[in-house]
Amino acid sequence: MLNPYDGTEAVTFAYQVFLVLCLPVCAWVAWSDLKFMKIPNKAVYTLAAIFAVAGLLLIPFDIWVWRWLSLVVVLVIGFVLNAVAGVGAGDVKFASAAAPFFFQRLDHAHLIVILLAAFLLGAFATHRLLRAIPAVRAMTPDWISWTHKKFPMGLALVGTLLAYLTLLAFPTLQGATG
Repeated sequence: MLNPYDGTEAVTFAYQVFLVLCLPVCAWVAWSDLKFMKIPNKAVYTLAAIFAVAGLLLIPFDIWVWRWLSLVVVLVIGFVLNAVAGVGAGDVKFASAAAPFFFQRLDHAHLIVILLAAFLLGAFATHRLLRAIPAVRAMTPDWISWTHKKFPMGLALVGTLLAYLTLLAFPTLQGATG
């Protein structure tokens, strides 16, 4: 079971709140990345603010404080990837702001890698398929992602975050994951 406080309804409730609060930000990020190939800093700040306020109110203080370290670690790794591999700065900032929502446990790291890989493949395939359909392109003619050489990675990052939050918000779904 993914819930580190096995059976604690407070953690389930916290992740339900996180899911509800993060959903509109994630929709904004996905849309912006598709349309402009940019993730707005305001969306990143909003995601961090959600964890800052809701996290402080919903999870134990010592855990809340340590989770901020993951933001710094992901940001440093992301800046290195930005410099050497061309990973987008907006993607790095979004991933960093999302990092505190994830538990820092080995079994969760395994799950996060699987979710990210699945959403990378699924988002890439779906984006490439949809951009090849003239009717879809006609409905969204000004979306930069259709013609840009890079892929809007925000789609995969958003999917990973929302899937993880959903699994912790609704523990009954975990039976399907192992």
